[in-house]
Amino acid sequence: MPEKTQQFASDNYSGICPEALEYTVKANQRHETAYGTDPWTAKVSDRLRELFEIDAEVYFVFNGTAANSLALSALCQSYHSIIGHELAHIETDECGAPEFFSNGSKILLGGGDNGKLTPAAIEQLVKKRSDIHYPKPKVITLTQATEVGTVYSRDELLEIRNVADKYALKIHMDGARFANAVASLKVKPKEITWQCGVDVLCFGGTKNGLAVGEVILFFRKKQAEDFDYRCKQAGQLASKMRFLSAPWLGLLENDIWLKNAGNANERAASLERQLNGLPGLKLMFPRQANSVFVQMPPHVLDHLHQQGWHFYTFIGAGGARFMCSWDTTEESVQALVGDIKAAL
Repeated sequence: MPEKTQQFASDNYSGICPEALEYTVKANQRHETAYGTDPWTAKVSDRLRELFEIDAEVYFVFNGTAANSLALSALCQSYHSIIGHELAHIETDECGAPEFFSNGSKILLGGGDNGKLTPAAIEQLVKKRSDIHYPKPKVITLTQATEVGTVYSRDELLEIRNVADKYALKIHMDGARFANAVASLKVKPKEITWQCGVDVLCFGGTKNGLAVGEVILFFRKKQAEDFDYRCKQAGQLASKMRFLSAPWLGLLENDIWLKNAGNANERAASLERQLNGLPGLKLMFPRQANSVFVQMPPHVLDHLHQQGWHFYTFIGAGGARFMCSWDTTEESVQALVGDIKAAL
């Protein structure tokens, strides 16, 4: 089986970007105070506030499961419900963690084309029942970019905000690939977060070039009350916090986070262009971020596996998902396309 230096199964396969690695080494030069009281964590928090142009509360955790689950638990009580898309990561890939950390808040699932929750689906779930025997809807959760590689536009987010305001619902954003959404839409981060009514954002770093670590930003400080205690109780308070926070400076300086996301998006766009129109293949969703979903004949899938390619066929709504990363090269895209054409 030919060995591949780059793969398309997940952007988690990629390594650490040089800028993040550089700041990891810089943070290792001397002793610093622990548990987030170090100057690195303070500096990164301020840089994030500058980036989002708001005085947000900032928390660092190890992974996206903890980020989403703890953020949601801060927005609702155990007798509340969380409205999300049927393909949302918190429903399909978090092993019940949101329910666990919220002490039982129920997830209500709505539909919507291309992985995006619609205002109509939200309103239908809110109005389904209002009696005391049913968990009261409290939070809308949105994935940006979505699990099928699409992106909520600013107008779509504002429409959802209108529904949220109508029913006094809070909005959580799972931003594991938030950087890719910003790069796709070419907007400022504030324009698709707090200016559209998002209460809390889980900003993904791992898929954008970090080794480990996600950031949780509360745009309304009151909602972050005692959140540091939640993190500690959940085992998410890093003793050497600077090694979670300092690498973010490598991403934030010179907009490396945006450059990394842009490269991933561009490589996915290249893959989409080259696959579009090939006989026997069907693109399943509009490519708006860094993934391409394709329906392929079984013999093509088998051939790609035999050639050493890794990719998922169970994420989203079936088909093969090819995910591009911050460091994906055009040469890797060409090699994949070449093997697909050979199989066809």
